Parts: sequence; C-alpha cells; structure tokens
Amino acid sequence: MKIQGKTILITGGASGIGLEAARQFLEKGAKVIITGRNQDKLTVAKKQFPDLITIQSDVSDADDAQKLFEKVSALGGIDILYNNAGVGIPPINLGIANDKHIEGATYEMEVNYIGIIRLNNLFMEMLKSRKEAAIIKTTSILSYVPSLVEATYSATKTALAFYTKALREHLRIIGSDLKIFELLPPVVDTEMTASRTGKKLTPEQLVKGLISGLEKNQYTIRVGDSKIMYFLHRFFPKLAFSLVNPKTSHQNIKTTH
Repeated sequence: MKIQGKTILITGGASGIGLEAARQFLEKGAKVIITGRNQDKLTVAKKQFPDLITIQSDVSDADDAQKLFEKVSALGGIDILYNNAGVGIPPINLGIANDKHIEGATYEMEVNYIGIIRLNNLFMEMLKSRKEAAIIKTTSILSYVPSLVEATYSATKTALAFYTKALREHLRIIGSDLKIFELLPPVVDTEMTASRTGKKLTPEQLVKGLISGLEKNQYTIRVGDSKIMYFLHRFFPKLAFSLVNPKTSHQNIKTTH
C-alpha cells in the first residue's frame, strides 16, 4: 500500500503511539488528521507538527463521532482510518468482585471495541469509494493470551481481533478492495504502561513495523515480541500463559479482593 499522498485519520493521536504514527506518516508524505479528547495535548501536538490537522473528539461518544465524520467529510475525506485510541483501567480496579469492575469494563469496551465499530460504520462508504483505502486496528498480544490483572482489557482486544478478521472476510466476499489491517503490539513504552517494569518496545519501533507492514500489504502485523508470543500461543500455550502472567501478578490479584 502506498502511503504518500494519502489522507489518514488517527484516533488518540495527540500522544504516545498515535502521535508517533502521525510523525512518521507525515514524513512519508501523507496528510494527517489526529483526534483526541484533550484539547491541550492536541494544541501541543499541532505546535510540534504544524502540518497536522487536529480535531477534538471522544471516540466513546456517539455525537462526537458523528461530528468528527462531518468535519472530516468537509475536509475532503480520508483514505486511511487508523483506530488507535484505546484505554486500560488500572488493575486494582478490576478485581472480579470489585465494585469498580463493571464501570471499568464498560468504559474499556466502549472505547476499545464499540467506538471502533461506530467509526468504521460512519466512514465505511467513504473508504470503499476510494481507489486504495484501509482501516487499521490495534489489538494486542493479549488477544492471544489473557492477562490475569487486565482481564477485561484483554477481552476487548480479543473481541476486536475477531471483529477485524470477520470484517476483512465480509469485505472480500462482497468484492470490496478496502484493506483491513490488524496491528499486534507487545508492551509499548507509553503513558499507559509507565508503571510497568521489564521490556518495552518504543513507539518509534512499533510504528516503523506498522508502516513496513502496510507497504507490504501484510494484513496481520506482528511487531517485536508479538511474533514470539504468536508462536508460543500456538504450540506451547501453557508457557505463553505463564510468560504473560508471572507469579508476581498473582499477588496483584489477591490485593484486589
């Protein structure tokens, strides 16, 4: 897939992976629109990269999604929708019998899954009408192996992974050329993972892997340890589970009950 000359909308684009993706897509000669809930972060991003177009929008809000679609349409539309926005509730709030469990799980599902379907539905006909267009979705290695301390987050990414595969096949059946890409990151060094120790991939490395996969029309893009985890999940599932859930995570579970 060619990146140069494309117009790309990145949700959650004001920081972390989204902002790094915006930077690298701009360097590739794309026109980039980013969204985010925090206007201050969008303002900072715009100052850092003046060629960016910024639109304040919350992917979990249906009215915001409709307004975003109308604003993007007025700008001439897009060729690539990159559903990057995602949230993870701190594990301490996600114990099985915790009173915050439903609240956290609902919010994660609304942003990480429902919000993506909502935007896909809004932009689908626009994208299908383009000569070469794509939707990118970020799932996770946790869609292969669940995290005991991030159970509902893992569930949202599994739901998104299944939906992604089904959507890709549906479009193939109806004869659409719209490309559906799935990006599977390992643990990436962002604000969401700031409290974690251990190995982390940089956003720069992840986005380089993403762009390489897009240019090769590699519809499932595994970067870093995601490649290893995919192999282990298939052939050594118990080992994969133990690597994602070391004994130290068991203590975190006990503290939430």
